[in-house]
Amino acid sequence: MTAQSDTASDKPTDERTRRWRLVLGGQDSDGTGCGLGADDRAMDRALEALYDADTDNTKKDQKRRGGLGSSAPSVSRWLGDIRKYFPSSVVQVMQRDALDRLNLRQMLMEPELLESVEADVHLVADLMALSGAMPTKTKQTARKVVSKVVDDLMKKLSNPMRQAIAGSLNRSVRNRRPRHREIDWNRTIRANLRHYQKEYRSIIPETLIGYGRKRSSLKDIILCVDQSGSMGTSVVYSGIFGAVLASIPAVSTRMVVFDTAVVDLTENLSDPVDILFGVQLGGGTDINRALSYCQSLVRRPGDTVLVLISDLYEGGLKDEMLKRMASLVSAGVTCVALLALNDDGAPMYDHHNAAIFAGLGVPSFACSPDLFPDLMAAAIGKQDMSEWAAKHGIVTSRSDSN
Repeated sequence: MTAQSDTASDKPTDERTRRWRLVLGGQDSDGTGCGLGADDRAMDRALEALYDADTDNTKKDQKRRGGLGSSAPSVSRWLGDIRKYFPSSVVQVMQRDALDRLNLRQMLMEPELLESVEADVHLVADLMALSGAMPTKTKQTARKVVSKVVDDLMKKLSNPMRQAIAGSLNRSVRNRRPRHREIDWNRTIRANLRHYQKEYRSIIPETLIGYGRKRSSLKDIILCVDQSGSMGTSVVYSGIFGAVLASIPAVSTRMVVFDTAVVDLTENLSDPVDILFGVQLGGGTDINRALSYCQSLVRRPGDTVLVLISDLYEGGLKDEMLKRMASLVSAGVTCVALLALNDDGAPMYDHHNAAIFAGLGVPSFACSPDLFPDLMAAAIGKQDMSEWAAKHGIVTSRSDSN
């Protein structure tokens, strides 16, 4: 029994030693004394090529090994190796590290390499940033890569969004004073059964329930999206959600992107891939100009939801931006500022502007894609957005007065 226990306890120790060996690398200084099998050696080479490669920060007298090399075949083999030996989530992290550490953005310009990359929203953001410099052949491959990511995200996110919006609209448009042609008789009868009059063999309705007034749309939604370089993944998710919202007949959706210029991409909402390739990531930020354009789109303030997706670093007229947001709020527009729309964690943002927004009644916080459908339902239903955020454990910016 004792021998069996000792043998069993050696296995987790050996596994830990193996993992440390892979983390530390193969130099004599790793101190593990652990040998590696064939697959582990291949994994070690893939890690070494990335994390033991020469970088700009490496001291000149420090000897480093590895590197992916400048040739396309080297990069292609490395991409194939990491896909073979690591799970998809790890592959995506290593690809991002390779882009940052080894300046491999050039590899995204080559269609043969691009086809072998594990695609995710971060890669899509990189492709958006590079789209203006891509050769035509590469851009065709890039569209296929982006299309696959978009299709996967649409499958995941579209149904929750439609259900959340439909539920919110059903609650918000019940008409308790309908005209005769707007009465929902089935629901009205059910609601008034207790008022049945035996002598008249009839129901005397105390409450009339209507279908809601016939309009082309019940709510107007404006997505105002900052396309500066730091907002890459947020732009990807914004484009997808914009396309989903545009497919819901009960809401009218506009999508506006901006840096120092403002571009209305509403006509592209039927194709989220076109939206993403219509975005030019990078450049400055003029939130005031973007809000001015969005303000010109408002026709029914009380039925309009404006979602500003930005880190709030204003490069234009800050005082004018704040006055414009205050004007939108006072007119009755439901306004929300999303500092980020992604799963990347806490974003960098302008705390001062966020605090002033909070004082105006415009909560500012980051939101994950999974929560965005519920957020939109809450905004359409005119719920208190600060309370909504607190219920979901989201920290909002507080006003300067607090």
